[in-house]
Amino acid sequence: MKDIQFAGVRDVRILIADDHNVVLAGLRQLLLERKGWEVCGEARTGREAVSLAQQLKPDVVVMDISMPELNGLEAARQIRKSLPRTEIVMLTLHLHDRLAYEIVQSGVRGYVLKSDASRDLVNAVEAVSVHRTFFTAQVAEMMLENFGKPAQRVAEVAGSRLTNRQREIVQLLAEGKSSKEVAVTLNISVKTAETHRANIMRRLELHSISELVRYAVKNQIIEV
Repeated sequence: MKDIQFAGVRDVRILIADDHNVVLAGLRQLLLERKGWEVCGEARTGREAVSLAQQLKPDVVVMDISMPELNGLEAARQIRKSLPRTEIVMLTLHLHDRLAYEIVQSGVRGYVLKSDASRDLVNAVEAVSVHRTFFTAQVAEMMLENFGKPAQRVAEVAGSRLTNRQREIVQLLAEGKSSKEVAVTLNISVKTAETHRANIMRRLELHSISELVRYAVKNQIIEV
């Protein structure tokens, strides 16, 4: 995708979210090269990204899709629900049609491969800051090639097997948290956390945490 300049774009407040300090520093440096742009906050977990977004109300959130505690997709859904004017640029290592479909479904307008960030990230933030869409060229080509194919329907059905809360719990359990730790993180009772866990295992026809981890990896809820 060629460089695009959007006339009139000046001041943009940006929240960045990544669980690696080196990546955060690189994103900050890249974004602050643009005059008038401000990095108003930095988050290191998906849950912190949601909290900071609600507190700071940035124009744009730049977020890694692979975040601890709450992955980028779930965080994006929560941010878009509470802050519909805040746009999101998702960063990912992976080029995957199902992932692209779920990103679009979550209301995200920007999708940039990390390998393309130095070239595309500034353009992506410029685009979404005026509520336009920006996908890295490889992503745009893949989505055009797969447009209307059955894989999209499969992704939609598979993604709907769990509620958003259940997907949060799957991630926490797959990251090794106990029912008590899940309860504390989500501010629910231990009994409720255990009920959710049992319902999830039954719905997905899983019988162990190792099977749950494999499900979470396969469905891009966590990365290993």
